[in-house]
Amino acid sequence: MSQLAFELPEPLFTATPSKLAAHDTCPRRYRFGYVDRPTPPQSMPRVNASVGAAVHAALRSWWELPVAERTPASARRLLDRHWTTVTAVEAPDAEEWRTRAAGWVEEHVAGLDPADPPLATERQVTVTTGTLSVSGRVDRIDERGAELVVVDYKTGRRPSTEAEAADSQALALYVLGVRRTFRRPCTRVELHHLPTATVAAFEHTPETLAGHVERAEATARAATAATAAVEAGADPDTAFPVVTGQHCAGCPFRRSCPEGRAALRG
Repeated sequence: MSQLAFELPEPLFTATPSKLAAHDTCPRRYRFGYVDRPTPPQSMPRVNASVGAAVHAALRSWWELPVAERTPASARRLLDRHWTTVTAVEAPDAEEWRTRAAGWVEEHVAGLDPADPPLATERQVTVTTGTLSVSGRVDRIDERGAELVVVDYKTGRRPSTEAEAADSQALALYVLGVRRTFRRPCTRVELHHLPTATVAAFEHTPETLAGHVERAEATARAATAATAAVEAGADPDTAFPVVTGQHCAGCPFRRSCPEGRAALRG
């Protein structure tokens, strides 16, 4: 009897939106974070990143309170509690940032109905295609009638724009992940910029979602090919070229990247 040969499928490329974004922004950053072992030393997080983490945690915790305790004052107390997670940040204006952030969360929750909680907060969702599996954590999933809405909090200096909402690969993949998890319609994504209390929104179509999936799959193929090249002996700096720019300021590997530090000085 002849023995049949079976060809095993290629394993899925597993990623998070931040992993894909790392390669799109700067292949060297991707290499430092996901290829090199041991991982190069990382810099301390900038204060704005730490503030964002505390704000996100405070808003998640606010919805976990009993309804009667969901007040603006409670939001401020929660921000203070979660601020302990960022006390390692050495910044001369850290207390000023703390005061600002407390004001942001107070103003934000003042516009919410405490008795109308979202469907989920900090919910892990996954989307799988023929070549990759992407998992990520959605800040908030709202119910708006029969539709679900993906909400992402922003604490940066600039207000968010509709173009940013449309161009966000993470939010597009979250839409697909929410659909897969909850089996309900979801097309709308919203960026809630807390410092200005503004919302930038976008309604995805099948075409826009397909475009984001295609781009994610292309990133996965490029990262896989570059990793294989390095494993075969290629120069890592050639396989994963550095791309400098304003993003270097927030790169956790800036202390290990001379070009990135030079770009910041310039």
